[in-house]
Formats: sequence, C-alpha cells, structure tokens
Amino acid sequence: MTARKSWRRVDGVLLLDKPGGMTSNAALQVARRLYSAAKAGHTGTLDPLASGLLPLCFGEATKFSTDLLAADKSYECEVVFGISTDTGDADGRILTRSPVGFSAAELEHALQGLRGSIRQVPPMYSALKREGRPLYELARQGVEVERAPREVCIHELRLDEFSADRCRLLVRCSKGTYVRSLAMDLGSALGCGAHLGALRRVAVGPLQIADAVALDVLATLAEDDRQGLLLPPDALLQGLPRVLLDEAGGERFLHGNRVGVGATAGRCRVYAGSRLLGLGEVDASGNLQPRRVLGAPEK
Repeated sequence: MTARKSWRRVDGVLLLDKPGGMTSNAALQVARRLYSAAKAGHTGTLDPLASGLLPLCFGEATKFSTDLLAADKSYECEVVFGISTDTGDADGRILTRSPVGFSAAELEHALQGLRGSIRQVPPMYSALKREGRPLYELARQGVEVERAPREVCIHELRLDEFSADRCRLLVRCSKGTYVRSLAMDLGSALGCGAHLGALRRVAVGPLQIADAVALDVLATLAEDDRQGLLLPPDALLQGLPRVLLDEAGGERFLHGNRVGVGATAGRCRVYAGSRLLGLGEVDASGNLQPRRVLGAPEK
C-alpha cells in the first residue's frame, strides 16, 4: 500500500512561475504536495492558457491571500489579428476570419482608446457567476447571458512589437481586467477581429516574475532549498503602512481588543518587535482594531 501523506504546518508565500496549459489549482496542489503543507491557497487564478506569476500562500499566509486580489497586475501578451474565437483566446473555436491591413499608426491610435479608465464587458468564458453558476459553464452549453460592463483602469498599454497580423503588448491594469476582452476590443476597433494568442503575468502588486520559481525546478530542489524560497506572510502586505506595538499592546491585539495607537486611519500591518501579529484597521479616533490575527509561530 502507498504510504499516507503526512501534512505539516508550513507558513509563507511562494512566488510560482505557473506553466501554460495548467490550471492554477492544479499548480497549487503540486506545490502543496512538494511542501507537505497542511493548508494552502492562491491569490487569484490565472487562465490555463496563461503562464507566469502565481503567488501561493501556505499556512498563516492564507489569511492574507485576498489582499493581493485588489493589487494591480502586469502582463506580457500576444494579440493575433484577423481571427476571432468564442473564448477570446487561442484555446477557443474560430468564429470569424478577416483580412488584416492596418498600419502601425492605426494600431497605436486604437491602443490609445483603450488606455486609462475604460468600461469592459467580461467575457462569457469567465469564472463570474450568474445565479450561482460560472459563466463558462453556460458558455459551454451555448448559452449567452447579458453581462454588465464594469470600469477598469489600464495604467499602461505599451506596444513592444508589431508584425503583419500580430503584436506584443505590455499591460499594467487594475483588478478585474480581462486581457482577453482587451484583445477582442482592440480587434473590433481595427475592424478585423482579434484574439489573445499568449499571456504571461509578470507582476502582482510589488511581486515580480523575476523572483519566481518554475514548478519543474521546484520539484528538483532539496527540502531545505525549497524551504528557503518561501517569503514571510507579510510579503503580501508590503503596500500597507506598518504599526508597531509594545508587548502589552500586542497581547491586546492578539486577543481581539482594540489598541490606541494615534496612527493615520486605514488598514495596516501590525507588529510587536519583528513579529507580524496580523492585519488591523485604525479608525478616525486613532484606535487600532484587529481584522486578521496570526496564530503563534511553531517552536
């Protein structure tokens, strides 16, 4: 019989370079098994087609996994013109083929119309839910429902390369942006249709792909080397101000009680000495209220 897996407490953040052709959850489960981590989660999915930065959380770090969902994301992508698909990407069924004949100047003009605050209709092939069902389930059954456009912000949309029927772009955008929709909107603006040929996420908030490890490399490492790749849980909170408490204040915070700190109102990461205690929020009166509290570290 196969020996039963022995799970253990692992706390930290792994910056994974997810391979294309794999779901985010499948990548998470492989990494979880490599660490024998009892508890694990990710900070927002990447499409199976996409590769790139997928921050994974283990143990106590999972308490902060949602905090990166609101962070800006950066992508490198390839847009293929003249072909539209039902999914908006290269995995989909071809719907139309059209001739491509625009200039670089016309492409740049179309890109300018997609920069800044824009209203974007989410694609049918997405994880958004309608009456409890993901839209992609409906789409696979040939059902299309009306989707309300929502406002997103394209902070940067840079043209890096352009050939006859495709271009490469760098996209830096707000949460909730669908790069597939951006590709389709670009094709519509140029009158020829388009789909997303390739997508790679290169940044999530302050976290960068240059610091990530590929899944196949992770599998070859010795346990100590693998452990050394884990970032502390507060790697997910670097965009928040730091509040330092004394020993008595730290005890109050850990027991769910508010602490007078006189700091600027808003969310913050809370420490006692060098130890992260959790996530808090300071009200207008300068009182710190615990929002998420970490358990005691293992000895």
